[in-house]
Amino acid sequence: MPEASYPMRRRGKTGGTVIGRAGAGPAAVYHRFPMKTAHRTAAVTLLVAAAGSGVGAAPPSVTPGTVVRWPGSKIESCAAGGRTWAPTGDACFFPVDLLATGSLRFERRRAGRGESLTVRIGQYPYPEQRLEVDDRMVNLSAEDLARVERENREIAELWQRESLPHFTLPLAAPLSSLPAGGRFGARRIFNEQPRSPHGGADYSAPAGTPVLAADAGVAVLVADHFFGGNSVYVDHGGGLISMYFHLGRVDVEAGQQVARGALLGAVGATGRATGPHLHFGVRWHGARVDPILLLGPVAAIRTVGEAVEIPAR
Repeated sequence: MPEASYPMRRRGKTGGTVIGRAGAGPAAVYHRFPMKTAHRTAAVTLLVAAAGSGVGAAPPSVTPGTVVRWPGSKIESCAAGGRTWAPTGDACFFPVDLLATGSLRFERRRAGRGESLTVRIGQYPYPEQRLEVDDRMVNLSAEDLARVERENREIAELWQRESLPHFTLPLAAPLSSLPAGGRFGARRIFNEQPRSPHGGADYSAPAGTPVLAADAGVAVLVADHFFGGNSVYVDHGGGLISMYFHLGRVDVEAGQQVARGALLGAVGATGRATGPHLHFGVRWHGARVDPILLLGPVAAIRTVGEAVEIPAR
């Protein structure tokens, strides 16, 4: 919310409350939501735009594949898309899926009251990437297609997991020396045929380079997959799953507890790969997000405005 002095409340035409400013700077638009409690009816206002001008300012725009931080005191729970989870520190973190469109509604309970915030999904910003691989990895046989479908069903079950978090942000790098790389979200063209966008970050490294756990958790799935090759999935609790693909060697077993920085295996070129590299990905509450965001400072994550309570009338 922009800094301003002498805030003045007045009723807006939309039924919200406009917080006016004495001096330069845009107004911010809030919405009131009645919340019935055991003793009285309360109302909560939500900042839907920290910038803009006057009544009807557009909701904040967020990028697909990113994470949004909504800070505040006394947060009890966070919710979106039919899921509910615990806050991380003094904030709710909301992942925005790589293929999300339209708008998203974020919710939380704070000091016994419900609050809601809507954000608009911005344009898909990621570039195109063209790759040449073995044709059998693009035009799948009936047998390979059945295998991929079977593997995808097994993997999809992981995205439903929700438990108490065992991680802290930022996450630890999966390689001791993380090279430049990424290409998260790239719209991939394999052998001149469009395929699904890239859901992780790729890091080139010599075969045999140790691959490390981004934080404590459980290796919930260890398998040799058609596309991912030798793969390890670690559940860190809090709806966060990290993934490590194309490994040349695997050093953990399914069900094994791992510590932050623990050895999971080694870089390789198994599965659909053009050379030795690590594919590092994360799913948070089921959403595909750029893992680089969780490796950097928390302060760099997009922050949306904090709610302000208005006493019941």
